[in-house]
Amino acid sequence: MKRYIKIFLCVSVLVLIFNFIPKFANAQADPGEDPDAPIDGGISLLVAAGVGYGVKKARDNRKARLNNSKKD
Repeated sequence: MKRYIKIFLCVSVLVLIFNFIPKFANAQADPGEDPDAPIDGGISLLVAAGVGYGVKKARDNRKARLNNSKKD
């Protein structure tokens, strides 16, 4: 139980630190209008790579499960 409390406190402190870093780092202010940045190219490639990786992991998991059941 003490371990979970320690992890919770560490995560809470990190979230607070990362939440206040932009205020102290003099980050740029909000431009006020929508810059209409395209998100098609990079995001779609990342989604496709994630789906492909998930399919590969599912196939590998199924093959491992079938091999284990044949050995028994």
